[in-house]
Amino acid sequence: MRLFAAVLPPQVVIDELAAETADLRRLPGAERLRWTGHAGWHFTLAFYGEVADGLLPELHARLARAAHRHRPFPLRISGGGRFDHKVLWAGAAGGLEPMRHLADAAGAAARRAGVDMDEHRPYTPHLTLARARGGEARLDLVPFVDALAAYGSAEWTVSDLALVRSNLPASGVPGEQPRYETVATWPLGR
Repeated sequence: MRLFAAVLPPQVVIDELAAETADLRRLPGAERLRWTGHAGWHFTLAFYGEVADGLLPELHARLARAAHRHRPFPLRISGGGRFDHKVLWAGAAGGLEPMRHLADAAGAAARRAGVDMDEHRPYTPHLTLARARGGEARLDLVPFVDALAAYGSAEWTVSDLALVRSNLPASGVPGEQPRYETVATWPLGR
């Protein structure tokens, strides 16, 4: 099972961001991007990759403990950025320090449960909006990042840690999106 730990924004915030991305999709070059589906918008805390079924009970137990040790925190989607010329993302504001701690705990929980994790990278809270299409010439994402600079969603309280399954496209149809399925959630601080 391909899994990751995440913070899931509430639907009202997703709807606000959808309106913002509708404007972004009118910018020159937007047709050269593969835009992510609203149903998949999330803040990844820790990516686990393929996790053997036998490790799931221990992973669940450790994620539950990690969630219990962290208090709810405020968050909003704010601004944006890019990774090279390949990925356009929306950023976060508010409880960034508690979010980083939760991300660290989600990674540590998986390692202790026996999940083979890639190298540890500094955590950059982001919600992926679009990716450059494969084979496309380099696209300047700066105008998109500039358009997001003043964006800020409504604030919400992050009260759960989610374990999400990523189902990769299997049809081979160009542009097909992964499907995300929430496997489990644990309340923070309880």
